[in-house]
Amino acid sequence: MSIKLEICCGSLDDVINAKAGGADRVELNSALFLGGLTPSMGLAREAKKIGIPIMAMVRPRDGGFCYTEKEFQCMLNDVVDFAVLGIEGLVFGVLNADGTVDSVRCAQLVKAAGDRLKVFHRAFDVVPDWKKAMDELVELGFDRILTSGQRANSIEGAATLKEMIAYADGRIEILPAGGVRPNNVKELIEISGCNQIHASAGSKYKDSSCIGNPNVHFGSSVDMPEGEFSVTDIEKVRSLKSAI
Repeated sequence: MSIKLEICCGSLDDVINAKAGGADRVELNSALFLGGLTPSMGLAREAKKIGIPIMAMVRPRDGGFCYTEKEFQCMLNDVVDFAVLGIEGLVFGVLNADGTVDSVRCAQLVKAAGDRLKVFHRAFDVVPDWKKAMDELVELGFDRILTSGQRANSIEGAATLKEMIAYADGRIEILPAGGVRPNNVKELIEISGCNQIHASAGSKYKDSSCIGNPNVHFGSSVDMPEGEFSVTDIEKVRSLKSAI
């Protein structure tokens, strides 16, 4: 069985390195430290030139998945723009305040995406009834669900992922995500029976341009050190691919 590897990317260098490491496709984001937000159109245009299938995140802000009307309009605009650009897939999800799938808004996004692949992201991991939610997503026309099996990571959720794959029964793809490493990916595949994997494969790098004034912080949290950033590591991608 051929198992696809999708790498989560937050920059153009990430995309370049993911392809060099043997990834089959990438999920393109901004602000990965917030769980991934919508990337810029400029980044998407350049990433498209790399020659690897791209799934573009459409998430207007962090902090949940129940959006205002203005936020939702931004999502619709982004979906249309990415589709016109020729991005292979769109990754999005909208929930109601009670955590159930907002079928009305999701239907509008699916329609706007046209013939692009439609992926419901990890908002699926907080829905109160995943079987009901999956049935709704199938009916809406989604092609794939990104999920950790409603646990902190996909290894803990592997048994539930197996249930999800069985319940999906070919109606929709299940893409395990969260905490996937070369040393546990084999276990995840064996337990869940999945045929695709979503993972990050970054290494930390330093940017010394901020060291002149350590009292200044550009982010809201001092736990995120200035002058440090992550870039997809080619060798880590290769290790994942080899382990798979």
